[in-house]
Amino acid sequence: MRTRWRAALAIAGVAFVLAGCSAADDRASTADSAGVAPAAPQQGTGKGESKVTPPQAGAGDRKLSRSARLELTATKVTDVVAQARGIAQGAGGYTGQESTGDDSATLSLAVPADKLDPVLDQLSHLGSSLVKRELNTQDVTGQVIDVEARLATQRASVERIRALLAKATSVSDITSIESELTNRESALESLEQQRNSLAGSVAMATVSMTVRGVAAPPPAAEDRSGFFGGLAAGWDAFLTFGGGVLTVLGAIAPFLLVAVPLAWLAWWLARRRRTARPEPTEV
Repeated sequence: MRTRWRAALAIAGVAFVLAGCSAADDRASTADSAGVAPAAPQQGTGKGESKVTPPQAGAGDRKLSRSARLELTATKVTDVVAQARGIAQGAGGYTGQESTGDDSATLSLAVPADKLDPVLDQLSHLGSSLVKRELNTQDVTGQVIDVEARLATQRASVERIRALLAKATSVSDITSIESELTNRESALESLEQQRNSLAGSVAMATVSMTVRGVAAPPPAAEDRSGFFGGLAAGWDAFLTFGGGVLTVLGAIAPFLLVAVPLAWLAWWLARRRRTARPEPTEV
């Protein structure tokens, strides 16, 4: 009798173990067919709860959007703008919006993000002086990951609607499914535009430049100390005096052209009168 009970208990235990293994296999198969990995064992936090940390991008995988702003002064605004345009093109970039006048100019430059720092160094040395230099870096890694995940989901959604459309038979079903497909394709295009915009901001950095015109600085005074300095000063004084004399002569020359002939004529007439007057005779 005891032998029968022991055999029955052994058979029941084996059946229970096989049922547990079968259930585990079914859950794993279901997860694989749905494209979901089996959940990892959770570690307790002391309160019966667990936290799952999503994978983080490494430092080398960060997506950074960089931009800069420069404000310069220059005596020739147009020359600085032309040089800035050449620097951007030489780095593989291009010029965006531009407004140039005689006294000021504003322009936007786009350059590869990995060449932003050397380009800024070159642009900062243009013109007369650097007034302001600003650099802004924004981490858009989270936005890029989010948009990529939404894109994958939206593509799968569009494919499912297309599969339903291929199986639709009635006109009402086809119309309804086509309308839904249009909406989902529009959402997919919007997400693709967001992805492209983020990719562009990461690949190319923007530089906003403002150039203001200023008067040219006066020439530096020469050092005139010592013998040669005194000689140069004396020569300048002589030239200044000679220039003053020539200026006076030039001013009175028109008057001399009239006064000298008249004075000579008066002298000649007076001399002639003295010659023609008879000399007194002596008694």
